[in-house]
Amino acid sequence: MNGPPQRDKLVWPAAPLPAWQDHTARQGDDRPHDPPAPTARPPADPKGHWFPLAVCMLLAAAALVLNGYVTNVSGETQAPPPSTDSPTPELEKARRGGPVLNITANGPASARLPARTIALTFDDGPDPAWTPQVLDMLKKYGAKATFFTVGSKVAQYPELARRIVAEGHELGNHTYSHADLAVLPAWRLKLELSLTQRALAGATGLHTTLARPPYSSTPAAISGPQWAGMKALAAEGYLVTLTDLDTKDWSRPGTASIVASSLPARGRGAVVMMHDSGGDRRQTVEAVGAVLRELTGKGYRAVTVTKALGMPSAHQPAGGAERFAGSALNLAQRASEAFAGVLAWVLLAAGALTVGRLGFFAVLAWVHAARNRGGRRRKGRAPVWSAPPPVTVIVPAYNEAAGIQATVRSLVETTYQGPLEILVVDDGSTDGTAELAQALGLPGVRVIRRPNGGKPAALNTGIAQAAHELLVMVDGDTVFEPATIGHLVRQLADPAVGAVSGNTKVGNRRGMIGRWQHIEYVIGFNLDRRAFELLDCMATVPGAIGAFRRSALVALGGVSTDTLAEDTDLTMALCRAGWRVVYEEKALAWTEAPTSLGQLWKQRYRWCYGTLQAMWKHRRAVLGPGPFGRRCLGYLTLFQVLLPLLAPVVDLMAIYNTVLGDPLPVVAVWAGFVVVQALTGWYALRLDGERASALWVLPLQQFVYRQLMYLVVIQSLATALLGVRLRWHTVRREGTFSDSGPAAPAPHGIDGAERFADAR
Repeated sequence: MNGPPQRDKLVWPAAPLPAWQDHTARQGDDRPHDPPAPTARPPADPKGHWFPLAVCMLLAAAALVLNGYVTNVSGETQAPPPSTDSPTPELEKARRGGPVLNITANGPASARLPARTIALTFDDGPDPAWTPQVLDMLKKYGAKATFFTVGSKVAQYPELARRIVAEGHELGNHTYSHADLAVLPAWRLKLELSLTQRALAGATGLHTTLARPPYSSTPAAISGPQWAGMKALAAEGYLVTLTDLDTKDWSRPGTASIVASSLPARGRGAVVMMHDSGGDRRQTVEAVGAVLRELTGKGYRAVTVTKALGMPSAHQPAGGAERFAGSALNLAQRASEAFAGVLAWVLLAAGALTVGRLGFFAVLAWVHAARNRGGRRRKGRAPVWSAPPPVTVIVPAYNEAAGIQATVRSLVETTYQGPLEILVVDDGSTDGTAELAQALGLPGVRVIRRPNGGKPAALNTGIAQAAHELLVMVDGDTVFEPATIGHLVRQLADPAVGAVSGNTKVGNRRGMIGRWQHIEYVIGFNLDRRAFELLDCMATVPGAIGAFRRSALVALGGVSTDTLAEDTDLTMALCRAGWRVVYEEKALAWTEAPTSLGQLWKQRYRWCYGTLQAMWKHRRAVLGPGPFGRRCLGYLTLFQVLLPLLAPVVDLMAIYNTVLGDPLPVVAVWAGFVVVQALTGWYALRLDGERASALWVLPLQQFVYRQLMYLVVIQSLATALLGVRLRWHTVRREGTFSDSGPAAPAPHGIDGAERFADAR
């Protein structure tokens, strides 16, 4: 069948059993399935995939932690705090000494540079913008310098560290994240130094014996806490290098000011502090050239710190293990930076897509509601029946004793005026479902017993036994409103419409889980279906309530047994065959939702896995004629597969930023999403005539329900990729609509949301 039939006059004969019934019987639909050999049956549910997921989450967490540690780099952005403490004798001695300190157990020894000798030092690099310019300027004047590098930047730009060494300059340790040693605990101080040495080893194959504490200046400015940090540096074997002349170029005072601050008085030697990173260093580069021109003319030599003091080089070769560990660290840091950057863009795109989808679907829902109020559908005014056509209602039932009688009663008590046949197809129930339905003795109700073969097989049996062309399908845990059948059938007056989705509502909303599902049904299901109708990409006519043309189903070969989401599979097949599938919001059906997280997991696991099966089965629709395949499968892939897979990382980043960073941006983003969802939910509830007060549970939904849903997607995807055949998961029924159930609201007689107020 290539499209919907074009009829001048609709005729509704009682159809005989179609030929495809024999085909489904051969598939086992009308007899018990033969179980596969035990040795050939794969495990029902994969378990090992949670370990790779945990590993991936740990790696992501490690990448975020490393990148967060690295982004603590801020450069020299403030002057060292003034010393207000009472100095010890050794600190007083250090303050009076030279800029190069050798701190031993016997006290500090310091050294000053000889006359007409200058040691230019550059902190906070290397930087890809400014370090090469500084090196070029030094090379121009034949000068050598000492670079106190930040380990994380060495890891980020190892080629610059190698160039520094290759051109005869010296490297020093300026910590890994530009941390203030005066406030660090001992373990963090050692970590900062060790990571920097590893980064240097990985980039250059060298270690260094020089160190300069961040936020330091001249010896006279050493504070008590800084002195403690310097002593810790010395304990690790470092020669502490401060400065004679602090140019304060980090404040960008102007090139002339930097030059003036860099020139020693009366031919003295000096260690000069500058910066090749941490901001705009254009003034510094210009000052370096000016200083070297002037000092060279005065007979100065510009050399490294150790060369100026006549000491051995600060560079020491690193061992093979240190080089390997350093290379791994540098690679890990660059990878973490790339990961964080990509993730930031992905999350930004995901957030924009999510908010955009909510807004776009809300607009489409408004258009859909406006057209319905005017009695119009997308392709003009819908035709009307000259007389109510006959209808067959099919109720597939397996162990539905808790609610089957309430379901059948709601169908019999319909206000629909046309001929009505109700078929209860008992699929081998073991709890007396068939007997309970039969015991009602209601007119027009026929109970068909068959061996257990699954819901599709039960539906196919009902389709084969149906006497009428128009079929309504309803689950055995669902009750209809009196006018529901009439609203469904009304849409089938259009010969181009092959199926109609009704409006499913949660009847048992008393608990938190029920309230969450109520919001999800109204926002995520019914609001979306309004948009799907306008976009011609309806993915699912739910098994709880749907109307179909029998001839369309027969042409498709009946309800397929290929997937666990037979309703999604069937809807996609109808759309691919050229039928329109529409949504009727007035056709209300109240269903019993799972009441525990375990039961909810089973239901959604089956739904999600079945949807993946249906998507794979109909994947060629993407290249087929019409927009259905591209719109429907594209939407499902993006919003129901890919984005949920990113959700764990989103939560991981939120937790990380809340615990280790500033929690305000996280709270602001979360609150923004909740507000957008609340506004969309308010409109969806308003369209459905529901109370907006239900939205009070929406913020709480983000902390349990949302996580459950994306874990279901991960579990389902793992099951599909591992080739495991998922079995049907049966959800325990509570009998919400039965006389003895926990919540037994009157199924009829009250309009809108008030009808099930007691159930809430």
